Amino acid sequence: MTQQRKVILEEVRKMHTHPTADEVYEAVRKRLPKVSLGTVYRNLDILSKEGYIRKIDQAYPQMRFDSNTEDHYHVVCMVCGRVDDIPFEPPKDELDELEKRIIQVSKYTILGHNLEFLGLCPVCRKSRGDSLEEKIKEINS
Repeated sequence: MTQQRKVILEEVRKMHTHPTADEVYEAVRKRLPKVSLGTVYRNLDILSKEGYIRKIDQAYPQMRFDSNTEDHYHVVCMVCGRVDDIPFEPPKDELDELEKRIIQVSKYTILGHNLEFLGLCPVCRKSRGDSLEEKIKEINS
């Protein structure tokens, strides 16, 4: 592990906000002023492929990274893109049953799953001042 990669990993592990590559870059630059954005991107990709961090890139405007590599779930704000962990673990027997049903209907070999919930974070909900119904209509239009 190179010194740059080590610093990048340390900075991601300090952040519990699912940072973007740009946010990681800004944090790393405080310790390594000459580091390039490309170097940060490449090393984030390597760290995720090696299993040190997770790359979260489903439907977000920017890829995000997570230092928690354990199975867990996320909730995403549809307005600002904030990503938070959900401190919840569904019962294993229910997940096993769901996996069996998916195998039956799809004929796939299931290797894992991602589950995320979409909504409005408390900050966006408060700052917008609209009713929840109006926000949902706006997002869906």
